[in-house]
Amino acid sequence: MKKISLIVGLMIASAGSYAQQKVDKIQLVVKKNEKKVDVLVDGQPFTAYFFPSDSILKKPVLYPIRTSKGTIVTRSYPFIKKAGERVDHPHHVGMWLNYESVNGFDFWNNSTAIKDRSKYGTIRHTGIEKVVGGHGKGELQVTADWIDTDGKGSTLLKEETTYIFYAKGNQRIIDRITTLTAEDKEVTFADVKDGAFAIRVARELEHPSDKPDIFVDANGIETKVDKLDNSGITGQYHGSNGINGEAVWATRANWMDLSGKINNEDISICIIDHPQNVSYPTYWHARGYGLFAANPLGVKVFSQGKETLNYKLAPHQSMTLRYRTVITSGKVSDSEYNTLAKQFAESL
Repeated sequence: MKKISLIVGLMIASAGSYAQQKVDKIQLVVKKNEKKVDVLVDGQPFTAYFFPSDSILKKPVLYPIRTSKGTIVTRSYPFIKKAGERVDHPHHVGMWLNYESVNGFDFWNNSTAIKDRSKYGTIRHTGIEKVVGGHGKGELQVTADWIDTDGKGSTLLKEETTYIFYAKGNQRIIDRITTLTAEDKEVTFADVKDGAFAIRVARELEHPSDKPDIFVDANGIETKVDKLDNSGITGQYHGSNGINGEAVWATRANWMDLSGKINNEDISICIIDHPQNVSYPTYWHARGYGLFAANPLGVKVFSQGKETLNYKLAPHQSMTLRYRTVITSGKVSDSEYNTLAKQFAESL
């Protein structure tokens, strides 16, 4: 009897040890006909690298993005009209990286809503270089061209981007490392407001607002609303600099967290800057209406004219931007974010 009890005890201990050691499996599935690469965690969707034709979207994005429980944290519009969501800025889609003024061409604001796109740029996906899945970690390497005149002109920049996806328990992490290389002529990133690395979040993660706007109603119809319904709108920014709420806009910080609830799930999204990035620590172009962006290249408007950058790349010169995004189902302390930021800084 003692022998049987001992064996059962060893089996339970072994099972507990295995449970503690279990690591989520990340799988990347290329779907060329659908212009995307699905990222799955234990067979469940996490996000997708989405690169549709120029007629639909003017840049590749990660869309949508989910928590470990499957809750979508990015805005659905413009691809899906979800009741209660804003319909502003159709170029704010998922997670992306681009800029408002590259040799005078606007890559940030370009979308099919613009009629005359002659002064707008397009980022065109050109290739999938590496796809690796694994336990707790997956990697995707892609290339793209930054082309002026709505994708009909000259290539200004060659882009090489590596996405590293991590999954562990209630946390998902996306590292994006993007190298931009000028082609045969100098490239100037004019010192402007709109850029560069960004996420557009779900309505529930916005800050409450009393301003009128246009929303999608329950029937999928775009409707002007004079007074917003702030029920369930719970977003709150918090920076490593200790500043909170919408006051974080135009402040510098090593990382910026946006926390809130969707249904009854506590959710935190944190973007972490990297010490090797231009203008570290970055200025935050983080707005209460759901735009969550870090702009290392536009400093004049954020500093109220005290600083000016106008960053330039000589022909064939490169610039690398590195960002870590942490999506947590639950709450995260400052010390945990400081640890993640330190690990990120030391990993690249």
